[in-house]
Amino acid sequence: MSDRFIVLHGRATSLVLERSGNTLLWRHWGARLADRVEMDPLVRPLPSFSLDHDMPLSVFPTFGIGWFGQSALLAHREGFDFAQEFTGCTVERTGTGEVRLKLSDAVARIEVAIKLVLDPATDVLTISSALANTGDASLDVQWLAAGCLPLPPLARSVRSWGGRHNNEFVECEDTLGGSMWRRENRRGLTSHEDFPGAVVLGDGGAAWGAQLAWSGNHAQIIEPLDDGRRQWQIGEWLAPGEVRLAPGETLNSPDVLATFSPEGTNGVAQNFHTAVRARMDWPGGKMRPRPVHLNTWEALYFNHNPDDLKSLADAAAAVGIERFVLDDGWFRGRNDDTSSLGDWTVNLLKYPQGLKPLADHVTALGMEFGLWVEPEMVNPDSELYRAHPDWALQIAGREQPTARNQLVLDMARPEVTDYLFEALSVLLTDLPISYLKWDHNRALAPAAGADGRSSYRKQVLGTYALLDRVRAAFPHVEIESCAGGGGRIDAGIATRTHRFWTSDNNDAVSRVVIQRGFLQFMPPELMGAHIGASPAHATGRRQSLDFRALVAMPGHLGVEMDPRTLDPAERDKLAGWISRYKDWREALHYGRTWAGQAPDSIHWQAQGDAGSLLLFVYRLDPATQRYTVDLPLPMLDPSRCYRVEGLFPKGAVSMFEGSWLIAGGLPMPDLKAERAAAFQIFAIDC
Repeated sequence: MSDRFIVLHGRATSLVLERSGNTLLWRHWGARLADRVEMDPLVRPLPSFSLDHDMPLSVFPTFGIGWFGQSALLAHREGFDFAQEFTGCTVERTGTGEVRLKLSDAVARIEVAIKLVLDPATDVLTISSALANTGDASLDVQWLAAGCLPLPPLARSVRSWGGRHNNEFVECEDTLGGSMWRRENRRGLTSHEDFPGAVVLGDGGAAWGAQLAWSGNHAQIIEPLDDGRRQWQIGEWLAPGEVRLAPGETLNSPDVLATFSPEGTNGVAQNFHTAVRARMDWPGGKMRPRPVHLNTWEALYFNHNPDDLKSLADAAAAVGIERFVLDDGWFRGRNDDTSSLGDWTVNLLKYPQGLKPLADHVTALGMEFGLWVEPEMVNPDSELYRAHPDWALQIAGREQPTARNQLVLDMARPEVTDYLFEALSVLLTDLPISYLKWDHNRALAPAAGADGRSSYRKQVLGTYALLDRVRAAFPHVEIESCAGGGGRIDAGIATRTHRFWTSDNNDAVSRVVIQRGFLQFMPPELMGAHIGASPAHATGRRQSLDFRALVAMPGHLGVEMDPRTLDPAERDKLAGWISRYKDWREALHYGRTWAGQAPDSIHWQAQGDAGSLLLFVYRLDPATQRYTVDLPLPMLDPSRCYRVEGLFPKGAVSMFEGSWLIAGGLPMPDLKAERAAAFQIFAIDC
């Protein structure tokens, strides 16, 4: 192939760009092509009432010189240089599967650097862009797409996820028609309402997925093009005036992780899981088995008493808990959610001897000790705010609305992050803390920094820098990302943390759907999944311990209740499920994940590999059919036979041919509403 074309191959996907003048055109992103790709340069007859030169979709479309679709850049200098067209282009292959492009515009005086890396092992394309101001005056930037991706005419619908606090990852599927599809988030953190990614479904079972590795505002659009294709742009949403590049300055976009799979949404999920795992930074360089942990919040809320907490720790250790996390209520003045955020010293009225006696008691029981913090926040009723009211985000002359009785600290101010780092350092030095639950319990409003300008972006970068600083100083400490549950789940903060609190809602019926949405983008070992109380605190629904345990089992298992309230039989049952999790967690957290729905309110999830699977089946609502439909298992090998054992309820061992389980399905037990079953499936020789 000539130097005119740039081709990158993965296992099941290929990417083709064509150099045309001083830009690069998108020719293909999708199914795997032959190693040697032969094609003619793109030449199309010009339609009537068109410019006299063709304007196909490029890797970075620009505004004002003939491209009438969404541009990848919106910028200007005091109203000038609003239109861009590249006058220079260089292409550098920097490694297997990696290409760096540099596009320059000598008239508008900008440079755009684009990095594309297609991992042949995961089929995940990582793409990012960087905009440099090469002029002699400031450049105001309204939009910089992190990535612009092509979608073929067979793309028919887009699946996205939204929701709210206590009901995250609500799935929405929209048909892709003749209008632009767009989702935006302007809350300042990833948000419960709009996950920064989506999956596009095509004819024949193909699927494309993309997610932005960013913990702040974001936007994505899918726009129909005149040739039947679509373009998909995703990037950081910028507030008015938020980015003004001085001469010589550069704006770097977050990464976009994008993937194509001929195996549909499960193939997209598996590709994403592998890519996110590769980006993780585990203490010691490698993930250890995910310890079962108890979080004290729903057991005690703010009612902290050292002796009571030691008793709770005893009960936790007795059922097999491996990590004990002390939630909100431990610090000075903190008796409810109205005061004291920012005052990160121990409440000596509750803990006369400090936290060390409790922490030592926990570690003497063989458990790790974890602690809840919310560093980015401050209560107006706090010593910190009284001393430094200017440290909170604010706009001069405007009200400062509170949420959960709190304001947001300005993470762009060095004095703020220095104070927070020192406060955390004292705790992490003086106590045997190996885990921080790092919370963020409100959206940003207002969001102006000390200079009065919009500070959404600086807020995210300041938080990232503080997390990086804590991780560097205390590399043994794992961190959980929590934001009122699932309000800060994204591939950006995943590089700095080790677990997500998926939702404050522990109701098992709600969790089946929430967790399925999470697993479309993130691997199960990062998914905090707790066995909650009955009735559930978020919904009031009552569910059996077995159902709650089986719903929590596929993630990173925890307990969010007081084991002391259980009768002896229930405590033994809880200990039994924790023991099973320890036996299963290697299969659950190191393999692949498949998920789906079957008729009549059946949801299922399988984890492991095609040779050895754990299968979980959930019925959410009462059956409407007299007989339960058999469950097809498309991930199995049709040339193998399989041994199927019912783990719960305990059932007989059966043998099946793989082709039958794929086409006909596994017979299902007669499950009542809010009940679950679990199976172990092994490949054997026929």
